[in-house]
Amino acid sequence: MSKLGDLGAKLYRGEVGYDFVGKRFIWYGVSILITITAIVALAVQGLNMGIEFKGGAVFTTPKTAVSVAKATEVAQKASGHDAIVQELGTGGLRIQISGLDTNDAAGVKKQLATDLKVGEADINADLVGPSWGDQIANKAWTGLGIFMVLVVIYLAIAFEWRMAVAALIALIHDLTITVGVYALVGFEVTPGTVIGLLTILGYSLYDTVVVFDGLKEGSKDITKQTRYTFSEIANRSINGTLVRSINTTVVALLPVGALLFIGGGFLGAGMLNDISLSLFVGLAAGAYSSIFIATPLVVDLKEREPAMKALKKRVLAKRAAAAAKGESPEDEGYEDESTPQVVSQGRAGRRR
Repeated sequence: MSKLGDLGAKLYRGEVGYDFVGKRFIWYGVSILITITAIVALAVQGLNMGIEFKGGAVFTTPKTAVSVAKATEVAQKASGHDAIVQELGTGGLRIQISGLDTNDAAGVKKQLATDLKVGEADINADLVGPSWGDQIANKAWTGLGIFMVLVVIYLAIAFEWRMAVAALIALIHDLTITVGVYALVGFEVTPGTVIGLLTILGYSLYDTVVVFDGLKEGSKDITKQTRYTFSEIANRSINGTLVRSINTTVVALLPVGALLFIGGGFLGAGMLNDISLSLFVGLAAGAYSSIFIATPLVVDLKEREPAMKALKKRVLAKRAAAAAKGESPEDEGYEDESTPQVVSQGRAGRRR
């Protein structure tokens, strides 16, 4: 067995582990700091909305000897607006001008043909009105709202309302970080970005549900024993799925990273940036929130219950009594007959 596989087996059996829940306030502080940074970036810089949302025009030219820098200068002079120019594999240019009035597009197209030394009829123009962008934005918000409501309802039915609340906070956390990164780097927000955001929400939720499933099974009949507190069982559930979460996240990030850094950066296919950045940041944030945010939040909410407070007192009292007698918590007879099974990934684990 590989070292990683051996570590995963030990984590699954509870032989080793990291106290994620015990150090949760550190992770809360890190998340709050990152979230504040994202909000400040949004407030100061804002989002660079694409023409699908602001309206504008995209001109595609045939092969031309004019450089990207020169074409950018020409397009901005002809339109009076900022322009984004990309070189196509055919040798032509893709000129995107946001905020351009559709009534002025014909004049800009004519000027581009003259300055770029290509035929006006050979330039393809795609015009987008701002009203269409508003419709896209409204549908995106509607879809996001419906998704969030369905998530809360499902988790409240399948698990409990505390897990639904924790998962919702984790999803909002992931969204805020991803959108904040877009504001910081200045990448365009397009319909592809929205698709990427919805995709990473589903991924983040899946990772969170796996941990919640282990926690649900592990905390069954928890009040009938005096060996583990709820927070300890929650921590074992996180550790039991840790290696799996890391593996799936890394495997998912590799192809997305190739799109972002190689396709969008090295090869210059800038059109890949809008969706690949949201996927890359969102996948990483989703894995982080599933481990460090969602389950610790459930612990904070759950341990407010009188039953969980009473359980914690009994567990600590039992341990203090055992220590006074010079016994170890692992000694025979210390564990109640009804000690709950601590499981991970939805499968029953061995009794500890």
